[in-house]
Amino acid sequence: MTQNSAIFDKDAFHLEHNEQLVEAVENRRRSFLIIKRSIDLFFSLLIVLLVLSWLLPLLAILIKIDSRGPVFFKQKRTGYRGKTFNCFKLRTMRVNKTANDLQASLNDPRITRMGTFLRVSNLDELPQFINVLFGDMSIVGPRPHMIKDSEYFADIFPGYYNRYLVEPGITGLAQINGFRGPTPNIRSIYKRLQWDLYYVEHATTGMDVRIILLTALETIREALKIKIIKRMPVSSTHEK
Repeated sequence: MTQNSAIFDKDAFHLEHNEQLVEAVENRRRSFLIIKRSIDLFFSLLIVLLVLSWLLPLLAILIKIDSRGPVFFKQKRTGYRGKTFNCFKLRTMRVNKTANDLQASLNDPRITRMGTFLRVSNLDELPQFINVLFGDMSIVGPRPHMIKDSEYFADIFPGYYNRYLVEPGITGLAQINGFRGPTPNIRSIYKRLQWDLYYVEHATTGMDVRIILLTALETIREALKIKIIKRMPVSSTHEK
């Protein structure tokens, strides 16, 4: 991160409308926005046609075998300029009444066996490429949170609203820097917001491409790790 970023200002996380961030977004070249949308459409169509077309039916069968309930999970989330939209995911939890109020936690009993695999491998996020085609999301941008969490985070850091100056993304700077999944404490919220606001101010086409590539590599790494773990022999302590 460069020292001339707005996030190093002492009031960066307390200003609901940060003029430096607003100015950075408004002065962004139109060519960047055109290229960004073109990348979104290209990669989303590629994923939908070459991956989702055969992988979704397979995952749908495994999800239905593993637990009762719908294949897809739809949730209202906060998007561009604070507008809400329906965010699509593959269902990773047993059907429960707290899905829209209580975020997932480590060893959450609501998460199914198939859901654990989907979450670790990021495959549960694949339907969000449909959100990208609809224009609700971009491939790269601040991750959208459920409405209750967004309101809670904004109560702690009013500057959280500045994330909405750009479209939410499937992945972003926070995710490739290790901040993905649950937000168990204030520090995790702060660090994600710090990376998100840095992206809002400094987004470039090169940065987007780098984030996409690093996310793809991390997804492959996690998927292979799961495969290796499942092939490991049973510990000798269990054989006694």
